[in-house]
Amino acid sequence: MNRTVGFIGCGNIAKSIIGGMMRANFIKPEQIIVSNRSLPSLQEVEQTYGILTTTNNLEVARKADFLFLTTTSDMYGPVLEEIRDELKENAILILIAVGETIEKNERRLNRPMKVIKAMPNTPALVGEGITGVAINSFVTPGDQEEIKALFESFGRVEFVNESIMDVVTAVGGSSPAFSYMFIEALADGAVMHGMSRKQAYVFAAQAVLGAAKMLLETEAHPGTLKDNVCSPGGTTIESVARLEEMGLRSAVIEAIKVNIEKAKKIHG
Repeated sequence: MNRTVGFIGCGNIAKSIIGGMMRANFIKPEQIIVSNRSLPSLQEVEQTYGILTTTNNLEVARKADFLFLTTTSDMYGPVLEEIRDELKENAILILIAVGETIEKNERRLNRPMKVIKAMPNTPALVGEGITGVAINSFVTPGDQEEIKALFESFGRVEFVNESIMDVVTAVGGSSPAFSYMFIEALADGAVMHGMSRKQAYVFAAQAVLGAAKMLLETEAHPGTLKDNVCSPGGTTIESVARLEEMGLRSAVIEAIKVNIEKAKKIHG
């Protein structure tokens, strides 16, 4: 890739994306520039990846062909007011924060510009992210190919209608936290019955990783894959019955529901 990727804000999601791109050798260190208000985060990514860092947002805006806004939502207005006149004419602005819409930020820019809304997740760090992307009318088919390549460097990407971006946030952006809870619970159960904590995390995490990979690569229905593990009268179906009794499915569905409701409140 012969473009410069900029980040304004250097929190966990920015670090995950940077780490994923570098892990994939998708981009050279000198093609990434990051600004942040505090120095510790900048020093961390500079020392880890050798990328360019600054406390000056304008420096990032002037150099970036793809510009990620990875600040909190309350900073979008002030940051765009600061940088909008310095952005490259053909730059692609990438909105990350929950509650920030393309239309709202087009108004802030007060100029025709390529804007996309993206919701990546932290497994981008290990090249296994999933990102939902919505685009505005100024993004060309050629731009879409470059956007696809960028996000595929740290995982999978799906182009979606912006109207379902809150759903993307719940099922893609937030759900790794739910998965970590599930893995931790599996490991707790194993530890209760004599396995070491270290081994329990390995068994639980690899089992979840393998199940997810099998689903994606076979494209089989998850119910079919579940049934394939459940022998008649066996141990797995006994556990599945208990999970159903304890309300696993309804708890997860409810978690998605409240996540979307919270996102809509953030929209205001």
